[in-house]
Amino acid sequence: MTTTASHHLSPAFPGRAPWGTAGKLRAWQQGAMEKYIQEQPRDFLAVATPGAGKTTFALTLASWLLHHHVVQQITVVAPTEHLKKQWAEAAARIGIKLDPDYSAGPVSKEYHGVAITYAGVGVRPMLHRNRCEQRKTLVILDEIHHAGDSKSWGEACQEAFDPATRRLALTGTPFRSDTNPIPFVAYEEGNDGIRRSSADYTYGYGNALADGVVRPVIFLSYSGNMRWRTKAGDEIAARLGEPMTKDAIGQAWRTALAPTGEWIPNVLSAADKRLTEVRKGIPDAGGLVIATNQESARAYAKILKKVTGESPAVVLSDEKAASKKIDKFSQDESRWMVAVRMVSEGVDVPRLAVGVYATTISTPLFFAQAVGRFVRSRRRGETASVFVPTIPMLLDFANEMEVERDHVLDKPKKGSDEENPFAEEDQLLADAEKLEDEETEEQLPFEALESDAVFDRVLYDGAEFGMQAHPGSEEEQDYLGIPGLLEPDQVQLLLQKRQTRQIAHSRQKPAEEADLLEKAAENRPVVTHKKLLELRKQLNTMVSAYTHQSGKPHGVIHTELRRVCGGPPSAEATAGQIQDRIKKVQEWATRMR
Repeated sequence: MTTTASHHLSPAFPGRAPWGTAGKLRAWQQGAMEKYIQEQPRDFLAVATPGAGKTTFALTLASWLLHHHVVQQITVVAPTEHLKKQWAEAAARIGIKLDPDYSAGPVSKEYHGVAITYAGVGVRPMLHRNRCEQRKTLVILDEIHHAGDSKSWGEACQEAFDPATRRLALTGTPFRSDTNPIPFVAYEEGNDGIRRSSADYTYGYGNALADGVVRPVIFLSYSGNMRWRTKAGDEIAARLGEPMTKDAIGQAWRTALAPTGEWIPNVLSAADKRLTEVRKGIPDAGGLVIATNQESARAYAKILKKVTGESPAVVLSDEKAASKKIDKFSQDESRWMVAVRMVSEGVDVPRLAVGVYATTISTPLFFAQAVGRFVRSRRRGETASVFVPTIPMLLDFANEMEVERDHVLDKPKKGSDEENPFAEEDQLLADAEKLEDEETEEQLPFEALESDAVFDRVLYDGAEFGMQAHPGSEEEQDYLGIPGLLEPDQVQLLLQKRQTRQIAHSRQKPAEEADLLEKAAENRPVVTHKKLLELRKQLNTMVSAYTHQSGKPHGVIHTELRRVCGGPPSAEATAGQIQDRIKKVQEWATRMR
């Protein structure tokens, strides 16, 4: 091994790297390096938010270990064919040569190691075990949670890399919703008796955002009226964001994403307007639509061509040219790319700044990885914008961007759902990991009839802004036209100003002209059907308590609440209206004490 790689990226840089300085490690990378060098562990798990620079950290560490003869060769394991080639290219830039086409036999002497996929390890684990036994090996396991995707992959990794001298595990999303153990990851038992993954070094989105390493994300949520037909021939109409059963939410969601309706064309048009605004500050900014399946992806591409006059890149996972299309898009200045799942994790296209989440995959892991495609910052002030349907689960994920989570290995005992934050996710992850073309019975009895779109709200840094607005309106443009280059605190301030202006404009119009809900987002909480039932129960409990305190009958109190707070009877009231009534009852009860 020549010393070229180690001299390119020495771990002992003077001081901390200023933001964006090439050739120096970022502070978190330096900190992780120092901890590793001090402790010299055999296994090390580094959790860093997408876009933080896990690859640079790993290759710097690999260079140091090679230079100091701790290891003699490197094996990088990546989730996809495209990513293993991306690793080989990144390594070559600092003088480490990895063979991304390795399949069997001895490795050419010109290489320092190989880049392979988890699937490849699963096919021939003994081949890689023999390589680890013959020479001191560093194994870099990229997005290590994928090693738990199937029992066979986990067992193959365990078998192949058990003899490795050093193992470095990397991930941006360390949690899984199932309980498949992740190989070479330490689990620690908490006070509740549940084992959770334990990282050796963590650098979360919140920290990265504060350091200016990643972009802040503005989520633009769109509601609208949906109509679909069930297998029984019944036609159902509903509005995105209104409380519905889980099945109804799923069918309304799929209706919104159907390319035959109006929701998708309106949202794609809005996203393109947003991209135009962003490109004023980031000239090469690109957009990505994440589609559920290949048929939808092709249909979305046709719509985008009508909107923009430019054919977008379409990336389908079963195409041989998929990697080349991604590489071409990352290097040119075209506006849009449409992809099916493939670009949701690890693929490095730093110019992506606007996204449309047009898929029904609803796991926090997939959502976090999808949003991770847009947060890679190249200079201070860049913002990312992601368009999402008004689905309670997605809005929760958006509001929890900064929450750090670990992989839970054990399930709580049956009957303790309240203690298990992942109870529902177990099934959701299983659904997400099905093949994209696999149809379930639940999907078959369904026909999307029509849809429209309504701008609903903006979510940013855990807060919500804006009132509903029609596509193409000045009110919508107020939010689509937010500059693409802003500091995080400036984004917050500007959103507050836009909302204040929108509310003031609304108050100037006669009430009868309002055809949309004229309330700020913070007063229009999006809740699930289950949450709405809980709110109604809470209101009834508080009314009962106030009945004993005041001596007034239940009916009188409910009538008075409607008179003071407005709105229909409790059975028809929205979550926001019920919350207003709960606050009012609390206020009355406090006065009587």
